[in-house]
Amino acid sequence: MAHRDGYTAFVSSGVGKRLATTLGLPQPVALRRQVPGRPLVDGPVLVGGHGDTPALEALRHELTAAGATLVGEAPEAGRLGGVIVDLTAVEEPADLESLRATLGPALKRLGRCARVVVVGRDPALATSPGQRAARRALEGITRSVAKELRAGATANLVLVTDGSEAAALGTVEFLLSARSAYVDAQVFRVGAGAGAPPSDDRPLDGKVAVVTGAARGIGAEIARTLARDGATVVCVDVPSAGASLAAVANEIGGTALQVDVTAEDAGNRILRHATTRHGGLDVVVHNAGITRDKLLANTDADRWASVVDVNLGSILRMNEAFLARGGLRQGGHVVLVSSIAGIAGNRGQSNYAASKAGVIGLVDAYASDRGLRRRGITVNAVAPGFIETEMTARIPFATRELGRRLNSLSQGGLPVDVAETIAYFASDAQSAVSGNVVRVCGQSLLGA
Repeated sequence: MAHRDGYTAFVSSGVGKRLATTLGLPQPVALRRQVPGRPLVDGPVLVGGHGDTPALEALRHELTAAGATLVGEAPEAGRLGGVIVDLTAVEEPADLESLRATLGPALKRLGRCARVVVVGRDPALATSPGQRAARRALEGITRSVAKELRAGATANLVLVTDGSEAAALGTVEFLLSARSAYVDAQVFRVGAGAGAPPSDDRPLDGKVAVVTGAARGIGAEIARTLARDGATVVCVDVPSAGASLAAVANEIGGTALQVDVTAEDAGNRILRHATTRHGGLDVVVHNAGITRDKLLANTDADRWASVVDVNLGSILRMNEAFLARGGLRQGGHVVLVSSIAGIAGNRGQSNYAASKAGVIGLVDAYASDRGLRRRGITVNAVAPGFIETEMTARIPFATRELGRRLNSLSQGGLPVDVAETIAYFASDAQSAVSGNVVRVCGQSLLGA
């Protein structure tokens, strides 16, 4: 069942809705999240675009097979479940009129928690100034439209390269689905590579995944979600969290490993466990992290070093084992957990923001490593915004409410929202997706 905070419950009632409307207050809705048997999208999906729409032609059959009903114009009755606009053929700014003409009228026909997906080409690969300008404009349009949407609807942009249109299938399906509930106004880049056919039920069947910081909160939800999708999960956390760790591992049929990620041999111990107990390693999720908040002027060396070492230094050391030959198997996936603080900064969190920005630097470095690319290893990150956890529940009321409301969906996300995006990155269907940092923040108004 979707989480509903007290304010959301109130404004969803008759009296609360009337009061919120009168006062112009935010009116969040319960977001559409994944449940067994849920269709890919609720309602028909309007498709259109500019020119010969090559991406749509590459994806049309597979999207229909996945359960989407594609239509060329909005039906007279009922609401749209989504809109896909293919702008991969734009050559100059004037071509953007095709986006306005397709999407503008459709916005008035969107249903509750509808999805808007714009597909374009990477501006960096443009061959003329006009083409690059038109391609880059899609990001501004998508982010602006996301701020106009209501009733839990989202808008995201998928950028493809020449020949990778079909490889975008998994990304477009994810963005249409209920799994992307709290992903809004984000840019997904799909590179070269075919990608494996998506599996609706168990895309991680036969895979072995490691999740650090798995004893509670977001880490535990990541472990549950990967197991739901078919993975055998090695749950890793510090010895002091042993009881909680064992409970999570037993719940999902995985194994528990008590390791401090800052130990010099942590990577080798985790790899040895995955290999000897489960036969290998396919997915690594670096989720373990800590905070030691203070204004920088009051931060001592120990407080600084502990956060940077746990959140960043430990990843570098463990990856020496995971990414070496004999570590992660061919076609493996590494997913790191950054934070909106690493993008926008946060008062009193200079050490934490430094570590999480450093995580983004690791994504850039690993994703461009030719050796890893030859082995088919993808590296991506999620950057959560305000997520409803035990930690955020302890934030003072006024600050907590600001965190919840200062985003386009006017509510906090759930740990499962982070976990769903990580599971998307962990699937072989996304073998052409690497080097991405996706914010799971409901389009937070903090930062870009």
